[in-house]
Amino acid sequence: MPSHDNTRAKLYIVGIGPGSPETLTGQARRALAGADCIIGNTFYLAQIEDLCAGKEIIRSTMGREVDRAKQCIDLAKRCVVAMVSGGDPGVYGMASIVLEVLAQSGAEVEVEVVPGVTAATAAASLLGSPLSGDHVTLSLSDLLTPREEIERRLHLAFQMKVPVALYNPKSRGRPHNLAMALDIALVHLPGSTPVGVVQNAFREGEKRIVTTLQALRDDDSCVDMRSLVIVGGEESRFWEMNGDVRGIITPRGYHRKYVY
Repeated sequence: MPSHDNTRAKLYIVGIGPGSPETLTGQARRALAGADCIIGNTFYLAQIEDLCAGKEIIRSTMGREVDRAKQCIDLAKRCVVAMVSGGDPGVYGMASIVLEVLAQSGAEVEVEVVPGVTAATAAASLLGSPLSGDHVTLSLSDLLTPREEIERRLHLAFQMKVPVALYNPKSRGRPHNLAMALDIALVHLPGSTPVGVVQNAFREGEKRIVTTLQALRDDDSCVDMRSLVIVGGEESRFWEMNGDVRGIITPRGYHRKYVY
């Protein structure tokens, strides 16, 4: 186990992006390189395995986020710790729970949140430009948010008729939340609305599907927990080249001011 120098103790909460080395930021690499200890979910640690050599590694599992937060704060009192979070730590990531626990504990720990590429922007880049203007991100996971509250937020989001990025769309434990979300979308948007599904963005097994709102509601078997779904807004349209659908474009409004 590496020796620790508590004169330089610090806690980094590091976003590692969607999972490929190319999408890991330079700031994240520097934080990981300078850490004595790296702690995180086993799934995310596997994505940065090459950067963990010579470090103390503490592996955890889903559902142990509070314990992980307490542990990294305790460690950060005496060494440099990097808490790993998938995507961006401030977007459905570890930053909030770590900062909540830290504030509650009253401990004095130097903290730096290191941003990362979040799933919505990673998926959007693979689909073209579906989130160019105003948009909403919502998680369909009801582990921490009641289903009734998710439904309320979905109605509000789709009423605005802007693109909506759906995180955590489906899992074995909640296979029907995506269907609920698409049913709500269909109340406010036509079935022909463009929809994009990206599985494993920038990771092995990456898949991109461009379809319509109604078609995805009819068959959502292409969606799993490793997917992100983007439902277009009222101005979104299919991006076509040479007769082939390449993705989705949501215009920012230049066409209303300029000729091109």
